[in-house]
Amino acid sequence: MTRAPACLLFVLLAAGASAAAAPGAIRVNQLGFSPQAHKVAVLPAGAGGEVQVIDAASGALAWRGRAKPAATWKESGEAVMLADFSALTRPGEYRIRADGAGQSERFAVRAGVYSELNRAALKAFYFNRSGMALDADHAGPYARAAGHPDTRVLVHASAASKARPEGTVIASAKGWYDAGDYNKYIVNSGISTYTLLAAFEHYPGYFARKRTGIPESGNRLPDILDEALWNLEWMLTMQDPHDGGVYNKLTNERFDGIVMPAQASAEPRYVVRKGTAATLDFAATMATAARVLKPYERQLPGLPAKMLRAAEAAWEWARANPAVAFRNPAGVVTGEYGDASFDDEFAWAAAELYISSGKDSYYAAMQPAGVTASVPQWADVRALAWISLAHHRNSLSAVADRKLIAARVDGLAASLAATWRSSAYGVPMQGGDFVWGSNAVALNQSMMLLQAYRLNGKRDYLDAAQAGLDYILGRNATGYAFVTGFGTRQVMHPHHRPSMAGKVAAPVPGFLAGGPHAGQQDKGDCKAAYPSALPALSYIDDDCSYASNEVAINWNAPLVYVSAALDVLGGAGR
Repeated sequence: MTRAPACLLFVLLAAGASAAAAPGAIRVNQLGFSPQAHKVAVLPAGAGGEVQVIDAASGALAWRGRAKPAATWKESGEAVMLADFSALTRPGEYRIRADGAGQSERFAVRAGVYSELNRAALKAFYFNRSGMALDADHAGPYARAAGHPDTRVLVHASAASKARPEGTVIASAKGWYDAGDYNKYIVNSGISTYTLLAAFEHYPGYFARKRTGIPESGNRLPDILDEALWNLEWMLTMQDPHDGGVYNKLTNERFDGIVMPAQASAEPRYVVRKGTAATLDFAATMATAARVLKPYERQLPGLPAKMLRAAEAAWEWARANPAVAFRNPAGVVTGEYGDASFDDEFAWAAAELYISSGKDSYYAAMQPAGVTASVPQWADVRALAWISLAHHRNSLSAVADRKLIAARVDGLAASLAATWRSSAYGVPMQGGDFVWGSNAVALNQSMMLLQAYRLNGKRDYLDAAQAGLDYILGRNATGYAFVTGFGTRQVMHPHHRPSMAGKVAAPVPGFLAGGPHAGQQDKGDCKAAYPSALPALSYIDDDCSYASNEVAINWNAPLVYVSAALDVLGGAGR
């Protein structure tokens, strides 16, 4: 029998964790730091005198110093001070105290401090698998019956073609539920699956040893690739074999109720309308998977080559249909992931096909001189092209402009690091970053900073990336650690159907909550009131809050990447 991971036990014990940070409390990453990592705490401006880090068990003094002068973070309206205690490198369990401030939460300093977080963040994808029963051996108290087998899916009228008329039955099994709902979307699957593949491609040694306690654990593939394959195999079924185009989503006509997957499987399911964005996201992801899985040809005979062929067929469909924007057809009201701008998807798909196929024509099709870099999100994937080109820069053909590749990555990182250096909270996040899923913005910022650090070793980039994870794990204006099952003040009520409808008081562990932003699109649906309209405080830990407290695969994927990278790179000397 496979033992339930420690985080499952921890989350049950922590179910009574306090719901909000005390006013005036010292905010710090509630998990902790690698010994050589940049270590910063946020203190209220009213705190005075000496800042002390003390041994959590004995109370012995481990470090003393003073905070920087106070400054106001307009995103939360707080006047705060930063205390940098990076000089503390001795492993241990600590707290921070200062006169006039509430004591910080307990945190650790040790190597591999994010290993369990990384394991849980990756296993969250298993907990969101479609078409599979989760047994107690692998899911512990979160075991559940299978839902949405998707072995009989209908071609929607909007997706009909001569070869596949309306009502044609196809099989489209496996895949991950996208978020708190039970539908499956190619656009969001693309960036999510790519980020897992990139995490493995960049840190293969870290993931080769990691076992997450999934049914495939112990086979001849690393668990992160087993997990990615669950979704990749579904994605392959979403390509029309007659023309190479890709359906945007597999969905009910409307969202399921707040029930477990097995109770939500009676409604007809459809593949809906092909689109340029979905087809190019598919092409990029399959091209990436083809090269990442190529060393495992023996375990997956023929699959890498099949994926590359599928990627090239999708590319040809997109070239022939370069501006097919997706909008929900009449009668379908589930998530849209509508996107009417395709330059970024063309650039990303071209870059991945160039790297994986070795054909210079794809690099030319990318038109790299006109492609900038930005923090990635599902509707803007151009930075993913630069991530892959930077990683493979030493093996690219002569047509690739290596200086341009480095400049795009470094330019974005330099901008993010400048914001971090000037921030009163010591984070790269600023006003416009507080959008729906703002916590994923913080982690994608860190992921881009890490790409630049891997290129040129500028320590500021690593330290700014660390600040993004610190923000997620408690050094933020709400005082929450935003990953279910982790930290002292943790999210307890995410908008996630299995967590809401299940019988376990604590939510499924390892999921990143969406995070604060000023939109408050759900405030009319929630009895709980938002504490503030300021963007960094506009968050409620209530399962009604789909705007601030939902979970999503594209939010969890950068958590997997960043926690792994900082475990590997965080030991670098200062």
